Amino acid sequence: MSEEESDRYRAPALDKGLDILELLAGVDGGLTQAEIAKRLDRSPNEFYRMLDRLVRRGYVTRIDGDRFSLTLKLFGLAQRHAPVRRLVSFAVPLMRELAEASRQANQLVVFDRGNPVVIAQQEAPGYWGISIRVGSRISLFDTGSGHVLLAFRSQVERERMIAENSADGKDAGLAPDFLARLDLIRSRGYEMMPSAQTAGVINLSAPVLSADGTAIAALTVPYITLINTPDAPDISTTLHLISQTTRNLSELAGAGLSDDEV
Repeated sequence: MSEEESDRYRAPALDKGLDILELLAGVDGGLTQAEIAKRLDRSPNEFYRMLDRLVRRGYVTRIDGDRFSLTLKLFGLAQRHAPVRRLVSFAVPLMRELAEASRQANQLVVFDRGNPVVIAQQEAPGYWGISIRVGSRISLFDTGSGHVLLAFRSQVERERMIAENSADGKDAGLAPDFLARLDLIRSRGYEMMPSAQTAGVINLSAPVLSADGTAIAALTVPYITLINTPDAPDISTTLHLISQTTRNLSELAGAGLSDDEV
């Protein structure tokens, strides 16, 4: 679409509302009307009516009197998206079995608008485990899930995913050593890497594949060594359990869920 056509179909009020939702999604503790206006480089008066409507429709709530914060309504709408629900419905029983067998937590991740997003999470069955909230958007370039989602895509799709990410991420994604890493992951079928976020954690990630071999999701175990659990599987056995689980999930999801649906 040309710039002229884009201007012709502009919807300023809609853009303003989406700007507010996207801004509030990235902050904790909410923002005042003045803070929202400052961050969006607008006059505070421009947002009064829009904030009022968002509050009345249940997308935004007031906290501490004068601060605005997102509600869970958008999250609820996302969970009603049929393909994601179907994928999660296939995955949850297998993720529960994996957690019991490995004694570790695990999470299911898909790519959405520039970032991997956690769509399902299974807690570890014991006292200790690393978990991440469902709905969290994580890094494409320094997580096992992100690596797997990139590795098991075509070159064209990989470039599109990288382009949807940040400018800094785009540079990192095109680096020769990073592309070589993706080739290695694809050839061996999994990623195993120290967590870039938490010391002592090893991310073990494997792809859920569609019928054509494209990754529709990544299943990741943030592996921690359980010193007081002598019967806990070691890292090699856990990696085997993950691979077995993703093969089973690929058979279930690949036949009933196309990559275009996710």
